[in-house]
Amino acid sequence: MTMPTLSPNSATVTTATLQQLIDTSGSRLAQQLTAMIAASVQQAPSQSGADQIQSIAHIPFQQFQLDSRQLSNNDVFILLKSHNPNYQKSRNYLLQAAEKAVFVLSEMDPAALISEANTPLKMDGDSNAQQQLAQQLAALPCPILYVPNIRDFLGSLIQAYLQYQQPVTLPKVVAVTGTNGKTTISQLVAQLTQLTGMSSAVMGTAGNGRLGALVQASHTTGDALAVQQFLYQMGTENAEILALEASSHGLDQQRLQGVPVSIAIYTNLSRDHLDYHADMEEYASAKAKLFDKAHFPDLTHAIINVDDEHAQIMLDTATASDLTVWTYSLEPATSATFVAADIEPSLQGVKISLRTDFNDKTVGDEKTDIIEIVSPLLGRFNVANLLAAIAAAVATGTVAGTKSASATDSNVDIGRIATAVTQLQGAVGRMQRVSSNDGCFIVDYAHTPDALSQVLASLKTHCKGQLWAVFGCGGDRDAGKRPLMAQAGLTGADQVVLTADNPRTEDPNAILQDMQAGMSAEQYQRTHIEPARQKAIEYAVSQAGPDDIVVIAGKGHETYQEINNVRYDFDDSVILQQALAQAGRI
Repeated sequence: MTMPTLSPNSATVTTATLQQLIDTSGSRLAQQLTAMIAASVQQAPSQSGADQIQSIAHIPFQQFQLDSRQLSNNDVFILLKSHNPNYQKSRNYLLQAAEKAVFVLSEMDPAALISEANTPLKMDGDSNAQQQLAQQLAALPCPILYVPNIRDFLGSLIQAYLQYQQPVTLPKVVAVTGTNGKTTISQLVAQLTQLTGMSSAVMGTAGNGRLGALVQASHTTGDALAVQQFLYQMGTENAEILALEASSHGLDQQRLQGVPVSIAIYTNLSRDHLDYHADMEEYASAKAKLFDKAHFPDLTHAIINVDDEHAQIMLDTATASDLTVWTYSLEPATSATFVAADIEPSLQGVKISLRTDFNDKTVGDEKTDIIEIVSPLLGRFNVANLLAAIAAAVATGTVAGTKSASATDSNVDIGRIATAVTQLQGAVGRMQRVSSNDGCFIVDYAHTPDALSQVLASLKTHCKGQLWAVFGCGGDRDAGKRPLMAQAGLTGADQVVLTADNPRTEDPNAILQDMQAGMSAEQYQRTHIEPARQKAIEYAVSQAGPDDIVVIAGKGHETYQEINNVRYDFDDSVILQQALAQAGRI
C-alpha cells in the first residue's frame, strides 16, 4: 500500500529486541511473545537449534518487514502465507530474506520451505530426517521461528515496536465494513468529527491521510505493517479520530489486528468477492469479526444498518460482545436508533427528517425527537450512509463513558452535527457530478449489481429524459456477477453502454460476452457495446439528450485502467470532462 509512513531509518532508529518488547508491552502481547518463543524451542529438531531460537529474544533488530525486497540489514522478516500458498515462491522469499534478516518469523512450516519438496518432512521419529532438517536449518544465514498463529498478534507486535521508539497516543478508530458505502461513510465520519472540533484522518479506497491531503492507496485495507505504521503516524500528527474501511479480505487475514477500534459500523452485504469467499455466509462471517471483542478488545459501540438482510449476524456478534448497539434505518416504521422518517431527494441533495432519541428538544409546547437535516449528497443510499456517519459522530462523544451511554449521557450536540451536514462533500468518485451546460453527468464507483441498482434507482426519480448507464466488469474476478451487473444496469437504466472496466489479464471482449448472457432481444435494442472505455464515454455524451442523466459507473475515484498487469492513466471524471468539452457541452 502506498501511504505516508513513519518508518524509522538506520540513522534515527533505536534498535530493539523481542525481550525488550516483552518487558515494555502489555501483558497480553508479552504472553503471546513468550509462548511463541517457548513453542519454537520445543519444536526445534536439535538442542543447538533450540539454543539458537532461545537466543533470538535478545538479538537487536531495527524494524519489521513483510516484503523481502524491502529488507535492510538488521531487519526482521515476517513471512506470511498467501491465500493460495505457493511453497516454492515462499521458499525463494525466505532464502532471499535470510541473507539480510537477523531472524525470520514464519507463518509457514520451515520444514516445508527449506526442503526441496513442497510438503513438510515427515520425520516420525526418524533420527536421520531430524538430523537432515537440523542441518538444513543451521545452513541458513539466520534463524527461523515457526509461528503459525503470528497473525493473532502481528499488529500488536508492530505497534509495540513503534511505541518503543517513541510513545504516542493513537487516535480513536471508527471502522466501517460492508459491501457498499465504506468509503463514503469513512469520509463523512472524518468530515463531521472535524467540523465539530476533532482532528480527523481517513484510511481506505480513496486514499489515506488527513482530510484534503490524501495519498492514493492500492488496497482498501493495507497489510498489517502498513496499517500500524499509518496509525502510528496519525498519532504523531495528533489526529484524534481515524475513520477507516475494513474490507472482508482485511478482516479475514487479520490485517487490522491490534488496531484500537472503538466504533464499528456495518452498511450492507451483496454479492462481491466470491472469488475469495466460498459463499455469502462465509463473506458475512468475515464482516462480523469487526463486531467481536475477541478480535477488537477496544470496541464499545456497534452501529448497524437494520434494513439489510444480513444485519442479524452483526447484531448477534455485537450483543454477544456486550457492546452498545445502535441501529439505523430508512424505514419510517422501524424503531431504530437513527431513522430517516421522511426523505425529499433532488439533484441538489436531499432533505431528511431524522428521528432519534438524541434529539430530545421542545418545539412550541411539545417535545419532538425529529430534527430536520439538509444534505448536499445525492441519492437515497447516501441517506443511509449519512445516518451511519451521524451515529458515529455521536458515538465519538460517548466512547469515553460507560457501556450504557445513552442520549442523556452524550456530550455531543446532535444539532451541531446536523448543522455541519450542510458543509459535507461526497467522496471523490461517489455520486460525483461533473459540470455541464445541459444534462446531468455522474461518476460513481458502483461495481456490484446491488450498488449499481441503488445508484440508478436514486437517479431515476429525477430524470425527465432518459437514464444512461456506462459500465463494465473487472477481469480476473468473480465471473458469476457479470450477467448480474448487466441485468442491474438494464433494469435500472433506459440506455446501457457496456464497456471495459479493469480487464487485467482477461480479454475485454470475453468479459463483455459473459455480461450479455441471458439478455433479451428488447434489451439488446437499448444496449451499445464498446470495449474501449474512452470511446464508450464519448458515445454516451454524444447521444444523451439535454434532459438525460448519464452515469459512468465502476471505477469512481480510480485514476488508472489496468490492462495486462500495466496501469495506464485513466480517470473517468477527466475523460468525461474532455468528452463534454469536445461535444460543446461545457
